Amino acid sequence: MSRLLDAYETAVSPSYRLFGLVDAAVDTYTPDADRSNWLLSAPGMVYLQVPSQVINATVRLESWSSIPPEKDGNWFGREEVEAEFPGGDLRIVTIDGGMEEIPLTLPSPGLYKMRWQWIFNGERGPFTSPLSWHTLQIPPGSDEELDGRDQYCLVQIWRVVAGVEAG
Repeated sequence: MSRLLDAYETAVSPSYRLFGLVDAAVDTYTPDADRSNWLLSAPGMVYLQVPSQVINATVRLESWSSIPPEKDGNWFGREEVEAEFPGGDLRIVTIDGGMEEIPLTLPSPGLYKMRWQWIFNGERGPFTSPLSWHTLQIPPGSDEELDGRDQYCLVQIWRVVAGVEAG
């Protein structure tokens, strides 16, 4: 049975169409990754590409003991990625804003899987995809989660062992 170990929610102002999570133990840089995916990852970091129209976003981070249950919702996007966090000390990062300390506790340094889910505020659009430059068709979202912001993002994180999910 998976259990929630820790959670933290914060406001983020993306810059250069990006925001992400990085381990404080690695040098921060924009990963040279496949830009055809919403998530860009490299050792110690994961960035989410966002439409340039996103000025303010809410990010909820959750640390789980094993693979968490999926949260129902009208999500626009969902991706999973593995990332090595050698120090286990995560920060939220934007290019203009630098690193922001977050009080989210991970059980230990190591390999983690992350599930990113996000929605956009259809009343604040239109939004242009950073992947294709086409206008996005936004499903109606939850006003409670968006709370007047352009985007809401849920990031669930759990430890995995060398390609085997902890459970």
